[in-house]
Amino acid sequence: MDHNIAVGLDIGTTKIVAMIGRKNEYGKVEILGIGKSKSLGVHRGVVNNITQTIQSIQLAIQEAEAAASVKIESVTVGIAGQHIRSLQHSDYITRPDSETVIDEEDIDRLINQVHKLVMLPGEEIIHVLPQEFKIDGQSEIKEPIGMYGGRLEATFHVVVGQVSSIRNVGRCIKSAGLELEGITLEPLASAHAVLSQEEKEAGVALLDIGGGTTDLAVFKDGIIRHTAVIPFGGGVITEDIKEGCSIIEKQAELLKIKFGSAWPGENKDNEIVSIPGLRGREPKEITLKNLSKIIHARVVEIVEQVYVEIKNYGHEEQKKKLIAGIVLTGGGSQLKHLKQLVEYITGMDTRIGYPNEHLAGDSDEAITSPLFATAVGLVMDGLKRQERRKVEAKIEEEIEEKIEEEAAKEEAEQEIVEPPKKPKRSFLDALTERVKDFLDNAE
Repeated sequence: MDHNIAVGLDIGTTKIVAMIGRKNEYGKVEILGIGKSKSLGVHRGVVNNITQTIQSIQLAIQEAEAAASVKIESVTVGIAGQHIRSLQHSDYITRPDSETVIDEEDIDRLINQVHKLVMLPGEEIIHVLPQEFKIDGQSEIKEPIGMYGGRLEATFHVVVGQVSSIRNVGRCIKSAGLELEGITLEPLASAHAVLSQEEKEAGVALLDIGGGTTDLAVFKDGIIRHTAVIPFGGGVITEDIKEGCSIIEKQAELLKIKFGSAWPGENKDNEIVSIPGLRGREPKEITLKNLSKIIHARVVEIVEQVYVEIKNYGHEEQKKKLIAGIVLTGGGSQLKHLKQLVEYITGMDTRIGYPNEHLAGDSDEAITSPLFATAVGLVMDGLKRQERRKVEAKIEEEIEEKIEEEAAKEEAEQEIVEPPKKPKRSFLDALTERVKDFLDNAE
């Protein structure tokens, strides 16, 4: 597999998407191929049938490989599901020498310390995201590297998930014959793909409405402040239509996509859709007004839960106000009049987010659909990881060269020189390795 390409694998409740991308010369992401398959064996973002999930992953991967004519070996995968929760945590380290400059290593020590937090049984830390730092009691420091100080403190946004769910995702990928390059929280991936830096600075809530879950990520001052996964999505809307109109799921889904609206006032009483009955039965007639009433009731419920989470973050405080409002993405965001309904319930500006912020200009229109926001974000994540590895490999090479030079000198002078420090691994690589070890031991 070419080292300049990355593969994002979005294991969703309704679909599994494999997307292959690379950076073009302008630093934008070019999508080379995409494959999608119906997701069987995933319920509300959590794998509950490994065999079916493996088959779906393989189908999507094969389709993407055929489209891009490259062989896929490793993937960056997204994780979501109702077991995800996030918490705020503060921690500090005392530095041995306050007269030296704070460097990456100090921050790593601090992050690794947070990783040792005792979680509830069966939980594992997925991300540790520093919010802001304090040095010797001086607060609101965005970038501590290069400053002096003895006590380095930080508040962290810690994302936690169930070990078993994370392990199952890993197992599916391993059994599908792939390597796990990294794991990313899905709302973070979607946010990478659809939000601009200005929005993250001003304060914005990203709402990714999928089939089984609705993911939320809140940003303010360019930093992630809150994440949540709500276990409802487009699937429950379809369920409601199926129950309310006594029709089969396939028809309910089509009805929702073709005629569904989140705003009942839009439809006249006399607008009727006729649905063919099951074998030998009369066709059913459904008024669009009733259809949108069913959809409206469920969407209101989802949006209200999201709004509770946004308030939990503290949106009502002046300092924490989300000026850029809400951005909707994911397949569920394509529901007619959803934007108006969200604005009506929350009183916040709302737009639909398309993942074209970082894509090359000539990208296919299908790819820039909100459906693929998470997949695009995962590809970007994979590319970022690779760049980091390249830099680290380069540093290691330089260090080895230096050591060899020193050794040659030493032989000449017979002096002892201490070797330079090895570069430290980034937190994501450490996590991926931990998950890998974990899987190897779990076999």
